[in-house]
Amino acid sequence: MILKFIDIIILLFAPFLMMGLINKTKAFWAGRKGTSIFQPIYDFVKLLKKEFVVSETTSCVFKIAPIITFVTVIFASLFIPLASSSAFLNVPAGLIVFAYTLGLGKFLALISAMDTGSSFEGMGASREACFTSIVEPAFFMTIASIMALSGNYTFDSLKMIIQNAGNYGILIIIFAVAVLFLMILIEGSRVPVDDPNTHLELTMIHEVMILDNSASDLALFTYANAIKMLLISSLIAYIVIPAGLGFELGVLLYITVLLVISLLIGTVESAMARIRMSHVFEFIFIMSSLALIVLSLVVAKIFGDV
Repeated sequence: MILKFIDIIILLFAPFLMMGLINKTKAFWAGRKGTSIFQPIYDFVKLLKKEFVVSETTSCVFKIAPIITFVTVIFASLFIPLASSSAFLNVPAGLIVFAYTLGLGKFLALISAMDTGSSFEGMGASREACFTSIVEPAFFMTIASIMALSGNYTFDSLKMIIQNAGNYGILIIIFAVAVLFLMILIEGSRVPVDDPNTHLELTMIHEVMILDNSASDLALFTYANAIKMLLISSLIAYIVIPAGLGFELGVLLYITVLLVISLLIGTVESAMARIRMSHVFEFIFIMSSLALIVLSLVVAKIFGDV
């Protein structure tokens, strides 16, 4: 019970703290003091207090989309192991349910953007859909390949890479972590794929999709996106942290992984500019290439018996 309570606390507050730490890291590299790491929490509460501004051209889809998107992310989190190293719902079909539950939320966000009748938001929705169609196969290849090593198709098998992969274990971990880190940048709408702070028409992707949202709707979209980054980061932690550690050490290492990922994201955003839109697909295909390497290593292990 205590372990699950810790997971709930992490799920509720860690996304805000990760966003705050990313902003703090960017401010550090820019030579500024920056805002408090708790600023995303303050912004979330402030948005909840604001009044709605809704276009007359929108339908009920626009109103329910933020709620459904947020609910789907929360439901998807039940299948991901957090600090307790065990998911709330640890089932063999967890990978599929997790991916397509997030896909449902993404679908609602896309049609919500198009429901405004704005060609500008439709452009952002089109770009988001294209990127997701590339990210999804790479995610499945990476996670399903690792699960195939043990024949146990639950997320619990991710922490057994070293035991199951033998000499290939370290390589699989390195490439799998790289795949998931790129997925955070892409699905989290971060630089160099997207920029959550930009308002330039030719470069906006996720930000343009939620331009017409306000008040609690905007808060839910922002919160859901942060939770999604936490869930992918949790998968990285589950792959990196070896099995068999004690509870206290496991939680400490989990928090350390989240901290390192936040610092890396802030550093990447400080060191790199946003990629030209014509080259974004090339960057995303790096994730697919790395996923194929993971698949190749797993196949070599299973059929090569090395």
